[in-house]
Amino acid sequence: MIDSRIKAVLNLVRSGSRVADIGADHGYLSIELIRSGRASKVIATEKNGGPFEALSKNISGVEGIEARLGDGLQVLSAGEVDTICIAGMGGALIKKILEDAPEVVQSARQLILQPMNGADKVREWLNQNSWIIVDEDLAESAGIIYEIICAGNVTLSQTKIFKRESSPLREKFSAQRLEKLQHVLSEMSKSDTARASEKFSVLQAEVDDLKKIP
Repeated sequence: MIDSRIKAVLNLVRSGSRVADIGADHGYLSIELIRSGRASKVIATEKNGGPFEALSKNISGVEGIEARLGDGLQVLSAGEVDTICIAGMGGALIKKILEDAPEVVQSARQLILQPMNGADKVREWLNQNSWIIVDEDLAESAGIIYEIICAGNVTLSQTKIFKRESSPLREKFSAQRLEKLQHVLSEMSKSDTARASEKFSVLQAEVDDLKKIP
């Protein structure tokens, strides 16, 4: 049985895609992408030798998956894939991986990103680089709720209602997020400079929005 995070990422991939699975770990996402028909081809990458060997062993015999050893997207050429999946990493690292291979990213049509933290950094990067968030979902693992962000280029139509809006995890996630932000604002309130900052205003606005969620 695949992890709920992996399943949520899988469900956002369009059928028949050519996919890059970055930091593929044991290759579970890559294998399910092929077996489910979501992907016609997968390039699975790992940065270090040990994990790469484990990945290569796990995907052995599964036609349609190629393992590559190297740093992020830098082992791919522009146009090799149309969908890029990066899951299980921090938002800052996801941002760096995308920034380090601009030609590969620009040639893709879909980015599916599952940050373990720092989702705001990912959204900010997408906005600054003209990617449109077309869908989002939530997944729970070990009691923690994670965000999965699907972004497309201008040729993709935008989903009217995100998956996360109808997710059974929505209320729990909103409560967790509200509690976290209220703690941050409480700490920032101890400093006049922090209270007067743009960040304080942005976080306060998010808190106000979260309080409106039924």
